[in-house]
Parts: sequence; C-alpha cells; structure tokens
Amino acid sequence: MARIFIVGSGVVGTATGKGFLHAGHKVTFIDVDEQRLEALRSQGLDAHSDLDLMAEPSSFIFLTLPTPNVGHAYDMSAFETGSASVGRALRKAIESHVVVVRSTVPPGTAEGFVEPTLQEYSGKNPGDGFTVASNPEFLRAASAVEDFRHPWMTVVASRSARTRERLGELLRPFGGDLRLFANPAEAELIKCAHNIYNATKISFWNEMWRVSRELGLELDPIAQTVARSAEGSINPLYGIRGGAPYGGVCLPKDTQGFLGVAESVGLRMPLLRAVIEVNDQMAREAGGQAGALSPNAA
Repeated sequence: MARIFIVGSGVVGTATGKGFLHAGHKVTFIDVDEQRLEALRSQGLDAHSDLDLMAEPSSFIFLTLPTPNVGHAYDMSAFETGSASVGRALRKAIESHVVVVRSTVPPGTAEGFVEPTLQEYSGKNPGDGFTVASNPEFLRAASAVEDFRHPWMTVVASRSARTRERLGELLRPFGGDLRLFANPAEAELIKCAHNIYNATKISFWNEMWRVSRELGLELDPIAQTVARSAEGSINPLYGIRGGAPYGGVCLPKDTQGFLGVAESVGLRMPLLRAVIEVNDQMAREAGGQAGALSPNAA
C-alpha cells in the first residue's frame, strides 16, 4: 500500500485519488476550497487544507492543480502557490517524497518551475528529500474516475531511474500501455500534443462539414468512411516523423487543389491553408527535398 497525497482536488485530483483508494492505497486530498473539502469529507474521504508530511512515510504527492489559459499563455499561479506549499511541507518532512506533476503544463515545468520552487521552500536539494516526476493525465471529464481505473495509456517521466521504477510499480496494475521517459519535459509535451491533436482533428472535420454543407452532401457517412480508409487514421505511425514534409503526388495536389473547391462555394479553409504553409516551410528547411522519397509521402 502506497501513501498518496493529492494536491488540488478538482475533477482530475478527485478521480486520481479515488482511483488509488479503490486500488487499496492510503490517500489524503489537499485543497484550498473549503466547500470542496466538505464535499469530499461528506463522502468519507480524508481531506485537509494543509499538507503535513512531518510524520509521514515516503509518499507520492500528485500535483493536480488548475492551469487555465490567459490568452496565449498558461496561468501558473495555482501551481506556484501549490508548489510552494509542498516545499514548506517538505522542509518539515523526515522521509524523502516523490512530487508528481499530473496537470497539463508547459513542457519544462517539472524541472524548470516545480523543482526550483520545492528547493527554495524546502531548503533541500533534488534527490535529497524529494524527487520530481511527470505523470500527465488522459482523463475525460464525464468519465474521469473510470478512465483513471482503466487507462489506455500511462506516461511516466523522471530523471531518477528509481523514481520511474516506483511510479511504474504504482501505476502498472491499472493496465494500459505504460511508457517511461527520462526527461519530464517529454511527458509534458506528450500531454500538450495529445490535446492539440484532438482539437486539430475536430477542426479539420468542421472545415469539411462546412464544405459538405455547401455541396449538399451529408458529412457523417463520408467522415466515417475516411476514418477507415485514410492511413493517417488506421496506421498510428503514419506521418509522425518530424522534420519531413509530405511529398509524392497526391498530398501536394489535393491540398492545393481543394482550396479551389472551397473557394468555388465561397468558403475559406484556414486550417487547410495552414497545413500547406507548414509543409512549404518544412520543404524549404529540408532543402526542397519533399519528393517521393519523403517518409511522409503518399
């Protein structure tokens, strides 16, 4: 049985904590919102406003704090406050603890932001009193508890091999594909790219929906068929090699030519234009070698 603290007990934190409880671990929820704490206590859960590590054995401290955007930036104020509070608790701790960044954060947060904050407020150095890791969540709001208990993918990253091993042991019993990384920034970028990829796919089909509507076509059966025919949908490795523009005949021809189809029905396709712009830029950086030998050719 592991000792686990959840710092930030919103949707992600509550699902994470309940998942660990269901697996037989000892969990304490930490939050600054008294109403949220009362709601947790009403469910029989251990919930407090302050983190106290003084008499605790070596534990996992999961940071599940909000990181909303403000314009084109993440608001890290809750992370700053939460990390400082964990640092103060570490100052009084006897044992060493693993601090795990689970929220969606900019790449580099664990080592470039959380670690120095913990160091400042604890008076201890990484590896001597605490280690830092990243374990991004892939939870859907409507099914967060079930998603945690039955993950399709678990990502763990830490500079410390022992920390990676311990987190892997903690999370492996839940199942799913477990992937380990030595650099926390890799895990943090995985989560950002995961969400952005999903958003891009939705916007792609919304662009196609607008064109289909103007052409008098029903998009749903078209999209369902393409989802089964396009190699980009059925082959997870297709097109993911960075630094290589798409080439061949079909992709350059159809991305350029379909802009004219959209224009003929009075529509702009900003996402498709961005696809072409990015590919043109990559082709220039690759010295114009976007031909049939490109690994992203069709």
